[in-house]
Amino acid sequence: MSHRRKFIKQGTLAFLSVPLLSFDSKEEWSLESLRTERYDDAYWKSVRKQFPLKEGQTYFNNGTMGSTPGYVLDKMMHHMLHYNVEAATIDYKNNSGPKLLSGYFPYEDLRTKLSQIIHCDFKEISLTQNATFGMNYVGMGLNLKPGDELLNTNQEHGGGFGAWQLLAKRKGCKYKQATLPEPANDPQEIIEGIFKEVTPKTRVIAIPHMVSGYGTIMPVKEICRQAKKRGIFTVLDGAQCVGHIAVDVKDIGCDAYYSSLHKWLLAPAGSGLLYINKEVADSIWTTIASYNWDNQEDHGFRLMQNGTGNAGLLAGYDAAVDFYNTIGADNWLGRIKELGAYLRSSLKQMPHVNIYSSTNEDMAAGITTYGITGISARDLQKMMWERERLQPRSVGDKMIRHSVHIYNSKEEIDRAIKVVESLG
Repeated sequence: MSHRRKFIKQGTLAFLSVPLLSFDSKEEWSLESLRTERYDDAYWKSVRKQFPLKEGQTYFNNGTMGSTPGYVLDKMMHHMLHYNVEAATIDYKNNSGPKLLSGYFPYEDLRTKLSQIIHCDFKEISLTQNATFGMNYVGMGLNLKPGDELLNTNQEHGGGFGAWQLLAKRKGCKYKQATLPEPANDPQEIIEGIFKEVTPKTRVIAIPHMVSGYGTIMPVKEICRQAKKRGIFTVLDGAQCVGHIAVDVKDIGCDAYYSSLHKWLLAPAGSGLLYINKEVADSIWTTIASYNWDNQEDHGFRLMQNGTGNAGLLAGYDAAVDFYNTIGADNWLGRIKELGAYLRSSLKQMPHVNIYSSTNEDMAAGITTYGITGISARDLQKMMWERERLQPRSVGDKMIRHSVHIYNSKEEIDRAIKVVESLG
């Protein structure tokens, strides 16, 4: 018995001494293989190997949740293991605070990396949990009064209208929705549909940069320009955008922008960002108050005061940004656009297919939503899986949403097209 206890003790000590344990001991996840000047089919096949997705199965539901790269998972899990194993040897006052408590610290390095992706000052960025958090931080922080009008669209994600409806009920504001075309192929129709609902009482226009259900890229720059002339505060839901299409918040000219990075940037779930233009940041009240709730030097930090969180998650978040930057924005975004256009080019040729997302390639990227006459979305999703092990997402009764990403291939899209063709 004593020999057995000694063996267990020695094994435990050996376990604790390992500096880095991979969640998959058969893989050595690294960014080195991603560094190249050739972005051909062979390269994208090597990128696919960076993800712990099962072979023989195809994931087409990135618009809901992206697959997290092995490199990112390793960084996150190692952090969580290390700071639990070494809990007694780490003093949070010895510059270890951000690695333990997260929500009390500014994370300037990560915010700087994100600011370079969406083109702003890092002090205009807050780290949040997701897009819904960002929307609520803005909505709850605005000074609104009874009679003020809040304008959404009729194509909001479920998490994209909640704060505005709540505010309307709580503060006596008027909540309105602009009707968008379906499918939307003309930017001017969208602009006219929104400003048709604008009145002298409109205080907020809160719309998606990209419509979640259809993947429509909205003409947000022109909408923000016209709103600014009227003194209207603009909030953009970019949940589907960062890591999917180019985002330049300064060029767009919005007052606030929020996103979920667990989708297209492939960060761990719980990775979000909120941008508020420094020209208006001091007019937004803090929603969750902690030590630095009134920090006027760094408004982004002020608005992300949320107490103890998961520091390991932020290590994964940071690693996801490094993964993205290693491949490069142009290559990453270009590959998504290429695959999305490849899918749509085939669907457009099939008379039995109804395309509900935009077929104007200037208004589309990696999301394509469509249906087949006489077949429910659920049945089509089931057929995709049973015949080819493909997993898109059904949206309502008649539509299926295909979201393609850098870990997908044209061969996988061809298999989806094969299923669709067979149903004509």
